[in-house]
Amino acid sequence: MPLKFELLQADDYSRYLLKEKTDILFNLRSLMQKRAMISAFIDASADSFLTAILAITPDERSLILDAASDETINQRVETSDQLIFVTQLDKIKIQFAAQRITRLPHEGHDAFLIPLPAALLRLQRREYYRLTAHSPHYLSCQVPIHTGEGDKVISVETDVVDISGGGLAITVPPNGIPFEPDMEFADCRLMLPEVGPIAATLRVRNIFRITNRDGSIMLRAGCEFVNLSPGMASTIQRYILKAERERNARERIR
Repeated sequence: MPLKFELLQADDYSRYLLKEKTDILFNLRSLMQKRAMISAFIDASADSFLTAILAITPDERSLILDAASDETINQRVETSDQLIFVTQLDKIKIQFAAQRITRLPHEGHDAFLIPLPAALLRLQRREYYRLTAHSPHYLSCQVPIHTGEGDKVISVETDVVDISGGGLAITVPPNGIPFEPDMEFADCRLMLPEVGPIAATLRVRNIFRITNRDGSIMLRAGCEFVNLSPGMASTIQRYILKAERERNARERIR
């Protein structure tokens, strides 16, 4: 299960990122009132500790969070460049970051003071599922990539981590392959089990950077199908319905 997500690029940032102060404060107050436990990741590592929002300062410019029970971790936090906070509220994944972390006493205990985040990543349950779900069947998509050396094209095999009637999401290495919103890749080959290759043109809609529990990093590109023929669309929809039935059957057995 991935630990944290970073929205790098999207054609509709407002769908994922909250930037209005009132919206950010509303969500943070909800986390505080419900005493939600928050995982705080130190810098770019997978090292983390559990914390909670203790208070929002009267000027609404800062948060006070509980310190770790381990003094070694607290010392690392004091010298860190950034903390990334990940939690869930009513089955909605919430993530925000902080720099300029200050240690201070709060009601007789150690705590950390951080600036109010300028942005808050909020993923609805279905969107989070799309970011993390893996099909029991291995799906891949071969994407033709122009290398920049004349007309030379290489075919890159990518893992498909989500698929719908309107598009798919693939993981790509974090370096070396250009993926940006609105880029189109023609003559892609989606490999469906028991069906074979399906030709499709993909248009990139958004890019997420995902950090896994082992510290490895991958990019997830959300893409839409462009001018997919009705026949191909029906084939994909039949595969999705079959996969959903199989998943529901497995869940009933558990």
